[in-house]
Amino acid sequence: MKIEKKMKEIVKKIEQKDGRTIELRTGKLAKQADGTVEVRMGNSVLLASVVSNKEAKDDVDFLPLTVDYREKFAADGRFPGGFLKREARPTDHEILIMRLVDRILRPLFPNDYHAETQIMLSLVSHDENVCPEALAGLGASAALAVSDIPFNGPISEVRVGRVNGELIANPTPSQLEESDIDMVIGASADSVAMVEGEMDEISEAEMVEAIKFAHDEIKNHCAVQLELTKAVGKEVKREYSHENHDKELEDNVMSFCYDKFYAVAKQASDKHSRSEQFKAVKDAFKETLSEEELSEKSFMLAGYFKKAEKKAVRDMVLNENVRLDGRTPSDIRPIWCEVDYLPSPHGSALFTRGETQSLTTVTLGTKMDENRIDGVTMVGSERFYLHYNFPPYSTGEARPIRGVSRREIGHGNLAQRALARMIDKENPYTVRVVSDILESNGSSSMATVCAGTMALMDAGVNLRKPVSGIAMGLITDGTNFAVLSDILGDEDFLGDMDFKVCGTKDGITACQMDIKIEGLSYEILTKALEQSNAGRMHILEKLTDTISEPREQLKPHVPKIHVMYIPKETIGAVIGPGGKIIQQLQADTDTIITIEEIDNQGKVEILGKGQELLDNAISEIKALTFTPEVGDIFTGTVRSIMPYGAFVNIGKGTDGLLHISEINWDRVENVEDVLKEGDKVEVKLTEIDQKSGKLRLSRKVLLPKPEKN
Repeated sequence: MKIEKKMKEIVKKIEQKDGRTIELRTGKLAKQADGTVEVRMGNSVLLASVVSNKEAKDDVDFLPLTVDYREKFAADGRFPGGFLKREARPTDHEILIMRLVDRILRPLFPNDYHAETQIMLSLVSHDENVCPEALAGLGASAALAVSDIPFNGPISEVRVGRVNGELIANPTPSQLEESDIDMVIGASADSVAMVEGEMDEISEAEMVEAIKFAHDEIKNHCAVQLELTKAVGKEVKREYSHENHDKELEDNVMSFCYDKFYAVAKQASDKHSRSEQFKAVKDAFKETLSEEELSEKSFMLAGYFKKAEKKAVRDMVLNENVRLDGRTPSDIRPIWCEVDYLPSPHGSALFTRGETQSLTTVTLGTKMDENRIDGVTMVGSERFYLHYNFPPYSTGEARPIRGVSRREIGHGNLAQRALARMIDKENPYTVRVVSDILESNGSSSMATVCAGTMALMDAGVNLRKPVSGIAMGLITDGTNFAVLSDILGDEDFLGDMDFKVCGTKDGITACQMDIKIEGLSYEILTKALEQSNAGRMHILEKLTDTISEPREQLKPHVPKIHVMYIPKETIGAVIGPGGKIIQQLQADTDTIITIEEIDNQGKVEILGKGQELLDNAISEIKALTFTPEVGDIFTGTVRSIMPYGAFVNIGKGTDGLLHISEINWDRVENVEDVLKEGDKVEVKLTEIDQKSGKLRLSRKVLLPKPEKN
């Protein structure tokens, strides 16, 4: 007898304040995973699963966490592009979502939990009125909530928009198009842990308001997840033992190293010198151990050294208000800038702040150079895009380069968002910005924003306002705290916060915040924002001292672009059969020509290096699209003489009849007495025959009318 086991599905609902509902479902799909949840909103379905090994690998002293987010083409009823017709490597958009989720989850696992953990998020059904990426953090946390994996959650993420002054939780794509805020906030019920987004020059107070608004929604998300945990009976998490400790050794490391680390930290040395001195202290301690002890316990030492170093540096900042390089918490490192550094790029700039340096270039192109996006939820193109490169030599390392890292994609995206809204909407060029980090000791993404601003202005791109960026840090012991401006790499590594803020003199344009501790107060957040404003203004002054506004004229070697509009019905005449005419025109004039239909007319972009060749292309297109209208005045050429008048060519292939009665106000007996073939004559189009399309011209209406006797 066959026994069928009925699946028990558990469903919990999250009611948003605007009335929309998010459903969390578990118990039906992927039951061999440690935890699986479906997140449904409208017709959008996100499948979130998590698996974590029971044991950690030997000598692993960190959390090997992988977050993978993929959007299935079938979710939108589409085929993947390309030859193989299957989903391949993740898109930049998918990688950015992975980073968003990873950054909020990672700090909330226990510090001593080192088992390999994988979270997979798959969009299996897409709703055009839902932004699925806003549900990814909720899905990952909910999957952990229904598992026995140790996790200090739950958490959630909420996307915030603002339309006509009203804040919206998880706005629709159409609402985002009208929104002056696009932020993702990640938080637990108690505290905010992650912020990322772009804005139209909002104030620090407006930003705090948006964060608080999102946090209120998140508290509801967390409460429902706790209900889900209880419903599946996963309140008790698995036991684990992934670390071996030697309390005596740990105490010895702290006793031997702390004062020495403190002394090194207080010397205000450069990055590499400081690193060598810290290493010397560690080596000195190792010499106090026997070969047997060192062999048996060396794997413990790295963590103990890190703990002692971290405590020494943090204590120095809190006790003495001084940082590793000798600055006070609010001081900015020395800055020097230069524009037009490279002779051949269309625009270039060098920005150096302390030991962080960005060499950034700008290239101008046509519509053909747009960055094409062909994803599941994102289809279209970008006319402004930024690429960030972080070569190994920037940190004095030699290591293999295996494609673009997730970090490079994330940092580039932040800088792009900071600058994008400041590009004039009437800018005719496609703009590519490339930042190469030549040196790095903290805040390289913010150096990219600063160098990008100057390079854009050097290229003559109409930037509405210059943008600067700064990275803020935090050190706190739970009672005292210090907010650090323009943080070093070590201060990011040893500190409690990495808060990047970009903006103009009038407001914030982009931000990214990661919190490494629980319980960040709004007092500290407000303090960090206020201090960041002062830092941004200082940096902005350095940028504008170097170049204050975009160049009025493009550099001589930069291709010039001309935009013109032609009647919709003439687009075919310019392109020609199989593109023959436009291809020949590009070859003859050494230009690049693109045509697209916008608002029921043809938009033509012509890119050429020489003005003469550009003018020739413009003239040819005008001739090909010639559509005369009654009232237009032309300087035409007499093509032939007839007894009753003259045929005058007023455009390529277009003739009109200048009747003998329309030549002069006085009676003309013989046309040839006034006009001959080849003569230039100014005429006005007075009539277009509705049936035949024939054109009737007049010369006399352009001449003074004689007075009657």
